[in-house]
Amino acid sequence: MLALLRSQLDRLTLVHRGKVRDSYELDGHLLIVASDRVSAFDVVMKNGIPDKGRILTQMSNFWFSRLSEVCPNHLVDTDDDKIKLRISDWDESLAGRCVIVQKAHPLPIECVARGYIMGSLYLDYQNGDTHGLDLPPGLQEGDILPEPVFTPATKAEVGHDINLSESDAKDLVGAEVYDLARSWTLEIYQRAAEHSLTKGLILADTKFEFGLTDDGLILIDEVLTPDSSRYWEADKWSPGSSPQSVDKQFVRDYLKSIGWDKSPPGPMLPDRVIETTRNKYIECYERITGQRFE
Repeated sequence: MLALLRSQLDRLTLVHRGKVRDSYELDGHLLIVASDRVSAFDVVMKNGIPDKGRILTQMSNFWFSRLSEVCPNHLVDTDDDKIKLRISDWDESLAGRCVIVQKAHPLPIECVARGYIMGSLYLDYQNGDTHGLDLPPGLQEGDILPEPVFTPATKAEVGHDINLSESDAKDLVGAEVYDLARSWTLEIYQRAAEHSLTKGLILADTKFEFGLTDDGLILIDEVLTPDSSRYWEADKWSPGSSPQSVDKQFVRDYLKSIGWDKSPPGPMLPDRVIETTRNKYIECYERITGQRFE
């Protein structure tokens, strides 16, 4: 089983090749192709996870549809049969991993919602920096927060994202856009967390991207995938622990175990890490959506 590491649509203009997604100009819209590239600590690995792009695309489409009553999103078309008619060099490696979307100007911040303290926020908290959040003392890693919090961060093409205070984020996007992005982020998180819990999963934290159009702010990129979120086994969680996950954490843990210094290029992932991660992504997709991954 081969991973698609790079799409090649020579008859379309490539707009951007990101860590996972390739974007092409298409009749005033964008065609987004989700590859099987995998990144960790903001570095792309040498090999990918077969079918990862399909899982991310179809899981995002599920959430975009479910959350459309909260806020507008960028989706224009998700149907392969319709999309392939508009791409002259279509081949079956693209099946299940393409969407046509509305163009937008991405906000220069990541919009992060957290219901549990983990990752960069916990490290900052240990160092006494809560970014203006009213967090109680004595929290342990993995603790549930008194209420979900919004923690905007910089968006780094190279290097690591950095958590921002509310005032710094408002300086970047403006107070009105900030307030709307914050409101939508927390409402989406709350709805998604409630749904996830009915599937036996805790949505510990997640990040969203929003973009500006002539009609206002919309939700873009990916939504609530194992790439952009921490999904924990609900029955394995206990305060002060790092619970068993069904997301990309398995890759991060492997990279920590081999002492990689987080500098590019990323190392080659062994077969067992590839297979286990693929299985976790499929499990997450099937539990959240209630659908078989084909």
